[in-house]
Amino acid sequence: MGKVLARGALLIIIGAAAFAWLGLERFESQGGAAQLALGARLYAERCASCHGAKLEGQPNWQEALSNGRMPAPPHDVSGHTWHHSDEELFTITKKGLAAIVPGYESDMPAFESSLSDGEIQAILAFIKSTWPKPAREYQRARNRPGT
Repeated sequence: MGKVLARGALLIIIGAAAFAWLGLERFESQGGAAQLALGARLYAERCASCHGAKLEGQPNWQEALSNGRMPAPPHDVSGHTWHHSDEELFTITKKGLAAIVPGYESDMPAFESSLSDGEIQAILAFIKSTWPKPAREYQRARNRPGT
């Protein structure tokens, strides 16, 4: 029982440190700690094998593979994920890239049959929580009408 309590206390300390690192602004704007934790877990389970554990993408992600398809891009600030609106990111994740660019062939699957809308939103909230403030502000502006 003591080991369980010690592990629980350690998880609380780690969680508090992560919260402090993310900062209150990120916490509030991304839907809270529970959503970020869910998003981080789902990202690790469903996205990291292609997009990288640190959101770094596949090597040479801007060069076509031998099959003509593009490698998985990074979701960190070095990529272009933050250039897309929430609606575009959600649609790409749920329905695949061809839903945004008709006829585009990609190795990324559509997740509409395996992730709920809430789970997709949690993953996107986690990804966005890792971006520096200027990228978050740019991406947030993409969500406004007329941008």
